Amino acid sequence: MSKVFIDTSIIVYSQDRRFPKKQQRAIERIAELFNAGNGVVSTQVIQEYAATALTKLGQKPDVVLHILYLLENFEVMRQTLGMIRRAVELKSLYSIQFWDACIIANAEMTGCSIILTEDLNTTRFYSGIRVINPFA
Repeated sequence: MSKVFIDTSIIVYSQDRRFPKKQQRAIERIAELFNAGNGVVSTQVIQEYAATALTKLGQKPDVVLHILYLLENFEVMRQTLGMIRRAVELKSLYSIQFWDACIIANAEMTGCSIILTEDLNTTRFYSGIRVINPFA
């Protein structure tokens, strides 16, 4: 079973009632990965989710904490200096934003074959990892 890296936007949309179609699709994809046991997130993604949920979504801390506990059921990749160095290389190689390069580096280091995101070019491969926009 191949691992799937979950980007921040997928988690945020699962909590964002302003976009019901995206919310439903995000919930479905997260549930599928949860049930299959092949979802991966990074500490970067978790931090970005928490910051967005507390500010832009206006969620209460207890709601954010509940989601954080749920995210612990996925494989959690902790950032390392080596991953940051790799992100710098990937940023240069693909001419992408640094934070997107971090996502690719995290997915690469955890052996993911897919990244779920709406932030990178859909169906493109980065370092052999396929990008899929679940909302497309």
